Amino acid sequence: MAQAPSTNRSDVVFVDGVRTPFGRAGEKGQYWNTRADDLIVKAMIGLLERNPNLPKDRVDDVAIAATTQQGDQGLTLGRTAAILAGLPLSVPGYAIDRMCAGGMTSVTTIAGAIAFGAYDIGIAGGVEHMGRHPMGFNADPNPRFLAEKLVSPDSLNMGNTAERLHDRFPSLTKERSDRFGMRSQQKVAAAYAAGKIQPDLIPVAIKSEAGWGLATQDEGMRPETTMEGLAALKTPFRPHGRVTAGNASPLTDGATVSIIASEQAARELNLPVKMRMVSFGFAGVEPEVMGIGPIPSTEKALRKAGLTIDDIGLFELNEAFAVQVLSFLDHFGIDDDDPRVNPWGGAIAIGHPLASSGVRLMIQLARQFEEHPEVRYGLTAMCVGLGQGGSVIWENPHFRGAGKGGK
Repeated sequence: MAQAPSTNRSDVVFVDGVRTPFGRAGEKGQYWNTRADDLIVKAMIGLLERNPNLPKDRVDDVAIAATTQQGDQGLTLGRTAAILAGLPLSVPGYAIDRMCAGGMTSVTTIAGAIAFGAYDIGIAGGVEHMGRHPMGFNADPNPRFLAEKLVSPDSLNMGNTAERLHDRFPSLTKERSDRFGMRSQQKVAAAYAAGKIQPDLIPVAIKSEAGWGLATQDEGMRPETTMEGLAALKTPFRPHGRVTAGNASPLTDGATVSIIASEQAARELNLPVKMRMVSFGFAGVEPEVMGIGPIPSTEKALRKAGLTIDDIGLFELNEAFAVQVLSFLDHFGIDDDDPRVNPWGGAIAIGHPLASSGVRLMIQLARQFEEHPEVRYGLTAMCVGLGQGGSVIWENPHFRGAGKGGK
């Protein structure tokens, strides 16, 4: 009689993650003459080089996300990037698109296969070259969306969805958004000054009219930002609006990548364990207010984990727009300046290369876990275009005792 198949589930861990510096999208950005696939390949090579204990033939799959999958950002990126990065031809790969949460979904999809027992180790990440491939470029939305009023016309423009949040929640003022944007710039500058971000950056060779150079840091930082300067910025999405370039993430190019594994495989190969995955959740909301998406996705992830928001000791929330993060904080009763939230700043200063941002959140949370053994649980969460949210709850392997969020 045949033996029943095993139903054992594996614990999933975040082994390591790196990223390229993020660059301004467009002709003036540092990656204007750099291919999108070269960005993700450079990040993958850097990740593999700093994890020499991982035999390349032990990688079970490669999942790479991009929002606008065309040109040098198309052709099944997970497979093509794996080949270009020097992985054996026996390693398969695929591409993912969940707009802003592409990289996050790459991680949770690989994690699901590991938890099921199909894989031991996978590589997951994302890339976005918004200079070469603007969001939605050459897309052809079905006319039924508007003709049958399935969604508001605003839902296809992310800036308009942010303005809608200001409309819906009067407590989310422009002044609060501007202050949050200014603080993001200040926190990123402080993190850079303290050398906290640079260890996980993979330098990228770049070419411009001036010749060859090296991208070594994020290009969107504006540490000199002031409230007075922010108040004078134009509101591009509507006259007398509240969303500006100072309280929103800039258009950005960049790539992120991570190693996700079963804890057993990580221990076997003597790989680091930087975080343990506890739960994740994705949720849908009205597309015209997509910014509230992380609220139901976080509630779902908390429910699956048997935790409450008070158990979370560190938050890495993607700053697509300041108002979007503020709506999350207000819902959960968290102060705008809570030190647990984006302690090293966020996408307003660093940039938001869509499908790659989810893994950036994880890279920073993993580093912060090392500094905070009193924190047991952390959250990475983000809003997603077309009305979605994504959230992943992580456990700190360095946890040594209860403190704020250390239950």
